[in-house]
Amino acid sequence: MKQHSRIEREKQTVALMIQLYCQHKHCPQAKLCDNCQGLLHYAHQRLDHCKFGENKTVCGDCSVHCYKKERRDKIISVMRYSGPRMIFHHPIVALQHLIDKRKGNNHS
Repeated sequence: MKQHSRIEREKQTVALMIQLYCQHKHCPQAKLCDNCQGLLHYAHQRLDHCKFGENKTVCGDCSVHCYKKERRDKIISVMRYSGPRMIFHHPIVALQHLIDKRKGNNHS
């Protein structure tokens, strides 16, 4: 089984969260609406330029606010909605995210 980098796992998690949010709130088809597609692109750009790299914590626990205010408010809404539902829709990804969160908290 191939081990994905920390950044790649975070990209996968945020993509699934945005997809879940968009399907339930905006666009029931598999395709993301333009706003959610833009948010996903922005989130991936932020992850590509994360100054912590492979040593990053989960975004919700990060000490640096790298999102602009409007985008930060939107991603918080997405995470609040999708986070609790991830265990039912994507249980393996949700568990890996919890493991990453715990690892990040142990480094503090």
